Amino acid sequence: MPLEKILPFESASAVFESLRAQGKKIVQCHGTFDLIHPGHIFHLEEARVLGDVLVVTLTAAKQVNKGPGRPYFNDQIRARNLAALACVDYVVVVPFAAAVEAIECVRPNVYCKGKDYENPDDDVTGNFRDDVATVERFGGEVRYVGSVVFSSTKLLNQNFDSLDPQVKEFCKTLSADCSPDDLRESVESFTSLKVLIIGDTIFDRYSFLKVQGLTSKNRIISGRFLQEETQCGGALAVYRHVKQFTNHVRFISLVGTEPWVDPLLAEFVSPQEDMVVREEQFTTIIKQRFVEPLNEGKELSKLFAVNYIDADPPSKATEDLVAARISGVMDQVDVVLLLDFGHGLLQPGIRKLIQETAPLLVLNCQTNSNNHGFNIISRQYERADAFTLDEQELMLSCAHRHIDFRNELDTLRRHLHSSYAWLTRGAVQTIGLKDGQESCLCPPLENEVIDTIGAGDAFFSVVALATARKLSISVATFLGQLAGAQAVKIIGNAAPISKQKLLKSGMTLLNF
Repeated sequence: MPLEKILPFESASAVFESLRAQGKKIVQCHGTFDLIHPGHIFHLEEARVLGDVLVVTLTAAKQVNKGPGRPYFNDQIRARNLAALACVDYVVVVPFAAAVEAIECVRPNVYCKGKDYENPDDDVTGNFRDDVATVERFGGEVRYVGSVVFSSTKLLNQNFDSLDPQVKEFCKTLSADCSPDDLRESVESFTSLKVLIIGDTIFDRYSFLKVQGLTSKNRIISGRFLQEETQCGGALAVYRHVKQFTNHVRFISLVGTEPWVDPLLAEFVSPQEDMVVREEQFTTIIKQRFVEPLNEGKELSKLFAVNYIDADPPSKATEDLVAARISGVMDQVDVVLLLDFGHGLLQPGIRKLIQETAPLLVLNCQTNSNNHGFNIISRQYERADAFTLDEQELMLSCAHRHIDFRNELDTLRRHLHSSYAWLTRGAVQTIGLKDGQESCLCPPLENEVIDTIGAGDAFFSVVALATARKLSISVATFLGQLAGAQAVKIIGNAAPISKQKLLKSGMTLLNF
């Protein structure tokens, strides 16, 4: 009998249409229902008495945005648990992250949510208003039920091995000083920040190939072209991330005048925020990566790359124009995010100007194949209020291969007179330092990686905002790791990180 209650999403709407034709009053509840507890039972029983048929729609596992280890139980188990309850008439697993499609499928007379949703401002995702509008569009009403409240997340975090032990220990320790509501308040404080982003714009072009093998004569890889997409990388990717948290952003960069550039920029940068210099003699930077199609459960396989980058720096006239734009806006911002990829924009005079005039400077000076050994943070800069870098960049900075990472990071922090410093070590850990506080060692929050490209930029974007709000090193590092955990699930910079997902997963992890 329980299995008969579970309906495929694709055909479920026809069943509910038939029930409506029979005059049945349909009630719908929607959620993750990861671990059934007394609060769920009361919620569902109270919903059931409001109509003739109770339908529970369940967010599919791939669409759940609650951070690592969630949902703990798969779709089949969660659906079977619900179907076993006498008060539940039908269960549908919904392949969408939000509830709108689930509501459109059921078209309930009554849509029930917990009493914690009565104040829409408490909804972290910001989706509940859409849910209410969809219910009302079909003539239904929203009711708030649940006289007994428990938290599946808290029960799972405290009693189940849903998290990696290192992650669990870090989050449990952090939760003693930072509650889920504290975390949300910190992130919401970013909204009023006035941000200036300066740096190299890079367009990442992904060319997807079906590898056919090696040619018989030259032994080179032969591939059949499938498709191609161009993404916003470099400082432009950081701009898109920061825009998820505040609308007060200015963007200064340098591009060429190729006919495709302005239309692409206009898709992402509003005219009032666009302070990008267009230079006819400058080649817009493209990093083209030839990759194989993504296989589910595996990291993106990259074959080789081709870079379109000028060998010579921009003209003195171009440098002066960039400097004028920086000087013209510097007194209007709270924080400057500087992205130095070593591709021409940031000449010595520009670096000096920014260091002397920025009210708060957060720096990311990157080493890559185009500038390896030349764009070293300790040689190019003397001041940064905060900075991020990776292992290779730190080793080049201190000129040693085998180092004590924490000590060398602190040495560099003092050299740059920085309050904050971060070393990202990928799958190992991230080290965060702040003047006057104990160091923070945060484990990676996501182990299922699709593409690491862009993860460092996402981390940088969020910790820069945390720096501007003077958050503790533990909270700032945790927020940066949440951003990086999102980014490694995205191919390149195909999409910016989501503030709602970051809050949802962060608040879930701190619920102890």
